[in-house]
Amino acid sequence: MLKQTSDSPVGTLFIIIENAHITKISYDEPVNWEILAGEEGEIEIYQQLLEQLAGYFVGEREVFDLPIFLQGTAFQQRVWQALSEIPYGVVVSYKDIAIAAGSPKAVQAVGQANRANPIPLLIPCHRCVKSDGTLGGYNGADIDKKQYLLALEKGLRFS
Repeated sequence: MLKQTSDSPVGTLFIIIENAHITKISYDEPVNWEILAGEEGEIEIYQQLLEQLAGYFVGEREVFDLPIFLQGTAFQQRVWQALSEIPYGVVVSYKDIAIAAGSPKAVQAVGQANRANPIPLLIPCHRCVKSDGTLGGYNGADIDKKQYLLALEKGLRFS
């Protein structure tokens, strides 16, 4: 297992890679956090992640191509799959995701699945907003992170 951090324009990212798959990216430091060097394959995935994140944050990468492993309920898995299919720069509603996940009335549950997303950025839950166009929460993080990511994907640059 590899546990590392990385600075980013949206703050420090806490990253876990297990068995050469990314299993967690968090904006908040996990309880009992300790840096672990990891095995060779995990280090390679970590380096690829850093390279792809760097490309994303300068507007040169729209799609991530990394091995991930997601643990969650069947409903969460369907929601995360639907989120993964939202194109770069596109914003959809929680209702749109509920429909795509096969549960059109489960709008509130989609919000909960978004919050439980273990790999924000790679699973782009920031692209999901309320039906009225307001942003709603973002993976337990400050809403300014969601605003930043959406603006980045719209081509706005920050100084």
